[in-house]
Amino acid sequence: MAYQIYLVRHGKTWYNEYEKMQGWSDTPLTTDGVAVAQKAAEALKNVDFAAAVTSDMKRAVDTSRIITRRNKNHLIPQELAEFREQFYGFYEGRSIDESWFAIGKPHHARNFAEIVQKYGFDATMDFVKEADPLHDAENAQEYWGRIERGFKKIDQIAKDGDKILLVTHSITILGLAVRYKTDDIELNDIPANASLTLLEREPQTDTNKITRYNQSLIK
Repeated sequence: MAYQIYLVRHGKTWYNEYEKMQGWSDTPLTTDGVAVAQKAAEALKNVDFAAAVTSDMKRAVDTSRIITRRNKNHLIPQELAEFREQFYGFYEGRSIDESWFAIGKPHHARNFAEIVQKYGFDATMDFVKEADPLHDAENAQEYWGRIERGFKKIDQIAKDGDKILLVTHSITILGLAVRYKTDDIELNDIPANASLTLLEREPQTDTNKITRYNQSLIK
């Protein structure tokens, strides 16, 4: 058995606009964010989705509802906290550039892409928890354990050949691409708001493969 997951990043939010760290923090979609979500909905309206799943963050829920209301199957999205973005703890709501500089400084790296390129995606997550004064941020083990629990929940509703909509977040999608994509990926290629990434999953072998990454749905 195998099925396909349509990973869509939520529309643009106010924290995206102000370049703030936005993990479990939540800000509404901007007017432009609603507009790009509507364009994504138009592009996906005829896809025969068997189910729709979304992170329980409002920005993802609102995006998923915009998409499912226009889709021919009119599905009601299931909210799963397992597909939230990484939790950044102390750095939630702070400047993206300043936060990654502080996180990377002990490791002689200046920004997110440089940290990942030098140390890998999982180590980058671990560095966030390490740099958090209260150590509330998620490390790689905590994060991936959560994501895998989410996949197991989708396995329970998916059937062979199904297409499943999953609205989630940029670093989550990038992390999946780094982890499961066979070709090299540019670490600066952060998924655009309302972009599409395709993942094929085989539950029996717990195998995931990214077949398409960061495809624009905006025309």
